[in-house]
Order: sequence, then C-alpha cells, then structure tokens
Amino acid sequence: MPEYREVRKHHSLVEICKKPSLAAEVTITAAEHLGVDAAIIFADLLLPLEVMGMPFHFSASEGPVIEKPIRTAEDINVLTTDGAPELRYVSEAIAECVRHFGNKLPMIGFCGAPFTLASYMIEGGGSRNYIEVKKMMYRQPAVWDELLRKLNVILAAYVADQVKAGADVIQVFDSWVGCLSVEDYRQYVLPRTKELITALRKTGVPIIYFGTDSSTLLASMNETEADVIGLDWRIPLDAGWKLMDNRPAVQGNLDPVLLFAEWNEVKQRAKAILDLADNRPGHIFNLGHGILPHTPVENVKNLAKFVQEYSAQRRSAATGR
Repeated sequence: MPEYREVRKHHSLVEICKKPSLAAEVTITAAEHLGVDAAIIFADLLLPLEVMGMPFHFSASEGPVIEKPIRTAEDINVLTTDGAPELRYVSEAIAECVRHFGNKLPMIGFCGAPFTLASYMIEGGGSRNYIEVKKMMYRQPAVWDELLRKLNVILAAYVADQVKAGADVIQVFDSWVGCLSVEDYRQYVLPRTKELITALRKTGVPIIYFGTDSSTLLASMNETEADVIGLDWRIPLDAGWKLMDNRPAVQGNLDPVLLFAEWNEVKQRAKAILDLADNRPGHIFNLGHGILPHTPVENVKNLAKFVQEYSAQRRSAATGR
C-alpha cells in the first residue's frame, strides 16, 4: 500500500514494530482502507528471539539474518526466558488499535510457533532443506526439545500480554512446518506445539494455528486442539476440513498469487472457496498465506467486499430471507 511505503521511507520494519504509535498506524490504515473484517497487529515473528539473546537484522536480499545461529546445547543454555516484558511495545500497539476500533473491528494478535522460530534460530535465516534443524532433531533430540520448551515459556507470556491489551484472537504461525514428514512432526514438534496452544487457550481467546505446505500434517495439527486450523491453497477447503473430521473451524484458502490475476478470475476462485465451505459454521475466508509485495490493492479491496456480499447472499438463501 502507498501509505505503508511512505512510512517505510523513514523507518525500518523493526523500528515500526518497536514504536507502538507507528505499528498501530499501519495496522489501522490497512484494515480500514481494505475493508476487512478484522485487523492483525503489525509485528514480526522473530521479535521474541531478540529478548532471548539472539539479535537479528533484515537483509534486503535475504530477509531475516541471525549472525550467530544455534549449534550446541550450550547455545541453548544461555538463552533467557524472562524477557517477555521487553516486548510490551507490541501489546501497547494492540491497545492503541483497540482504543481506535472500539467494538467496530476485532483485533488479532500473533506469535510464531516453536518449530518455526527454532528453525530460524538454528538455520540463521531462510532455508531450503532445513539440514541444520533436522540434524539437531535427529542427533540431539533432548537438546532440540529444550529449545522448544524455552520458546514456549516466552511465547506464552508474550501472548498473554497481547490478550490483556485487548487482542480478541491469537494466530500461531508455523510457516516452515511443511518441511516435515508426518512422523517427524508427531515425534519432534506436536507435543511442544500442543503444549503452547494449551497454554494460550487459557487466555480465554480463540487460537488459530496455521502452517504452510501442511496438507499432509492436517490430521496431526488438529490434535493440538487449536480452535481454528489455517489451510493453505494446496488442498481444497472441503478436503482439508474433512481430514480433520470437520472438528475445528478453518481459515483459508485463496492462493495469494491469484490476487495478481484479473478481477474476474479472483472473484471466481473466491466464490469456489465459499461454495466449498457451503455455509457451514466455522469458515474464516482468508488467503492461504501472507499477502505479497506489489499485490494490486484494488483487488484486495474488491475481494473483501465480494466475500462479505456473497457470504451474506448465501446465508439469506439458506434461511429463506
């Protein structure tokens, strides 16, 4: 969005995150301009790493970079877990948004899942094969588990602050979990992920759990007992829901790249997803992953409006009103 690009001319991504007034400004501007049904706070998944003792920076060509990745048990032993209060700038931004929206718009807070954050910490940034992560899982399972345990401690406190500030829902992003086999997910990741989601549910707000490229993991992800499971675009909405016995609500699942298509194509694909949901309670329409840079803003606005209007039409037809 032009409004966001204007802010970025003067501030880095991390600077925006750490200044509650700026984070609230870009959150509010996007939600109101696009006409969506909820706002998600402007923050970054990696913020908790810094207060654990792992500084990072963003490279224009590589994304986030951690200069000293974790390799040993000692690297994990020195990580601290009492730094959640240092992340209060996120909850302060949420509080500003809540004051602005009042009861007009729900507020979504979020955090990274332990597997995805641990992957960044071990790989030092993005990865294609996650070799270092899997080496630790396979060769040092107790060390790996201790890293996830420490992450859960700080994430639980971090999210609790977001809810106290007014977040109505929390989304847990497991962006990299699709690199795992079902066996590895169940053995090395599911227990700690379930532990985190159980802790987050104690805040009293619904929890959304999302992983990309995770179609093969859906049945296992359902065991976390998250209230909502996010689906990416690689599986039809009804098929993904069926894999989870239609238990949780689901979120998804338009391919974000489709927003670069002509509007009529976007509209037809969105309609198809809503038709697959078939008016069943518990579907949150969303993209199947994050929105991409340079996405045509008008397509996003038109999509939000179409989903609202077509959903209303389907409800009216179903109730005979």
